[in-house]
Amino acid sequence: MKIGEKCPNFQLSDQNGQIISSNSFFGKRTVVYFYPKDNTPGCTTEACAFRDSYKDFMEYDCQVIGISSDSEEKHFNFSQKHDLPFTLLADPDGKVRKMFNVPTSLFGLLPGRVTYIFDETSTLIGVFNSQLNPLGHVQEALKMVKAMEKK
Repeated sequence: MKIGEKCPNFQLSDQNGQIISSNSFFGKRTVVYFYPKDNTPGCTTEACAFRDSYKDFMEYDCQVIGISSDSEEKHFNFSQKHDLPFTLLADPDGKVRKMFNVPTSLFGLLPGRVTYIFDETSTLIGVFNSQLNPLGHVQEALKMVKAMEKK
């Protein structure tokens, strides 16, 4: 995805089995982060960093959505284990990952770790792509969300 594009239309199940539509993002700032797999070291670090900064995102009326190919049940267990206050969406066939054009890493062996930041009109205002810097995703997303306040 390129800056200025609208969030693709999709529907996925969350960790509680509820269908979430990207149309519900409209009117609210939204961080969508794609990550490789629940309960792996980097992904757990990233999710817990989003958890620890969640109140900061909420102060800017910004929701956080995590997406991986893990099942609803795995997301539920991951969310419970780490007390995650935000939504995790199951994308088992990678269709939404493809809509966002999330690149792979390690010669195509590992799903990419990319964070997308959308404004209230569901327009993409920022992207952060780093497989090896899970904490950077939270820092960069929060910086971009805070910058929206200054406009």
